[in-house]
Amino acid sequence: VAKDLGLQLPALPDHGVRVVSEGKTQYFSLHGKTGHLVTAERIDREQLCRLVEKCVLRCELILEKEM
Repeated sequence: VAKDLGLQLPALPDHGVRVVSEGKTQYFSLHGKTGHLVTAERIDREQLCRLVEKCVLRCELILEKEM
């Protein structure tokens, strides 16, 4: 994420970068040392999408300050 935004890793917290998932459970987060998008916890497809053929988890990347 840091690389895609053209930011250095120390700049991520300065810009208030955070990942927000739909719903109550936050499935994704940013790894503090690498800036990679990672799963925040184990994702169980059968539990989330048992009746749906195509399972999609959406998230948004929020930047609180201008780039």
